[in-house]
Amino acid sequence: MSGLALQNVVKEFGAFRAVNNVDLTVPHGTFVCMLGPSGCGKTTLLRMIAGLDLPTDGAIRLDGEDITRVPTHKRNLGMVFQSLALFPHLTVGENIAYPLRIRGKAKEEQKKRVDELLAMIHLSGYADRPVAKLSGGQRQRVAIARALSISPKLFLLDEPLSALDARVRVHLRHEIKALHRRLGITTIMVTHDQEEALTM
Repeated sequence: MSGLALQNVVKEFGAFRAVNNVDLTVPHGTFVCMLGPSGCGKTTLLRMIAGLDLPTDGAIRLDGEDITRVPTHKRNLGMVFQSLALFPHLTVGENIAYPLRIRGKAKEEQKKRVDELLAMIHLSGYADRPVAKLSGGQRQRVAIARALSISPKLFLLDEPLSALDARVRVHLRHEIKALHRRLGITTIMVTHDQEEALTM
């Protein structure tokens, strides 16, 4: 079955079991929110899906392929962290193009994809702008565009809106939903905010 499948996934840190026998199927193109309080294991689970942590036991499959021990950079996924992790010394365009550049894509292809994504996130004309000159909401959009630049099979969001003010947060929820409808990428979002989970 296409999509993401977790089978009996366990993660232990010494004697502490952070994730206990999780079974989860996310059909291709679905948007799923993982909701729970801090410390319940949702980010740990997301990190295992991303390949940033290895499960102690169990299997993770993407479109039928076992990716449990496949390195992160070979999983064809995009991820947006709570901290955004944008490169402050690069421009908006350079940040978005970075995943394409390290994959050896031609400069013309990078520019075309950057322009396409900037239009998609309503920041056309911002390619040469320093990241430091952007608002929090604009930075979040750039982080989303960078994660989508490689046309990933899987899009992971780890509490991406929690640092923003309420008005911007509500606006970006709608933008993320619109992007999902347009692109149809299997998406998993982690949040501790029940209203946000239900809205998304």
